[in-house]
Amino acid sequence: MAQSNQFWDKIAEKYAKQPIADEAAYQKKLAVTRDYFRPDMEVLEIGCGTGSTAILHAPYVKHIRAIDFSGNMIAIAQGKAEAEHIDNVTFEQATIEDLDIPDQSLDAVLGLSILHLLKNKEVAIARVYQMLKPGGLFVTSTVCLGDTMSWFKLIAPIGRFLGFFPFVAVFTTQALEDSLTQAGFELDYQWQPSKGKAVFIVAKKPA
Repeated sequence: MAQSNQFWDKIAEKYAKQPIADEAAYQKKLAVTRDYFRPDMEVLEIGCGTGSTAILHAPYVKHIRAIDFSGNMIAIAQGKAEAEHIDNVTFEQATIEDLDIPDQSLDAVLGLSILHLLKNKEVAIARVYQMLKPGGLFVTSTVCLGDTMSWFKLIAPIGRFLGFFPFVAVFTTQALEDSLTQAGFELDYQWQPSKGKAVFIVAKKPA
């Protein structure tokens, strides 16, 4: 985890300046997510990066607690929130394992571009399931390299050792779906802009 922290801390400033790779797909994901939101919702975002998505969603919910394991990412996110006078988003450096959140206390959890960066996505998904109220939502956008780049798992350890990229898990869309349903979730919505792009899923904890 420390190695991944160092990687994301190092690129935080550059990451913050990069434009959205697919603006149309991003806007659709925002819109679909907001269709599920209510003004009274308590939301957690894991792997919030520099905070842009949390800030954009802030007007549609009661409160968002947004975490990331990169302190530099969180510092940038806090600066953005202050500049835009956003007062219902709390940014903090943490991992999902660090959080002391009561079971069945959250209305929604966002995990955008994060599950493929975890060494054990099943543990994270199970923890999210525990945190959510019955009927709660887990919104994910995940790169499933196993569908198109299964060979990447052969070079990943070398690239990680050399510091070129962080830990990246290689799994298929089917494996992601299985992880969610085996944890108890029902898949309520699923969309992929095109082959090889991140898979966007809204999973629901049964009421």
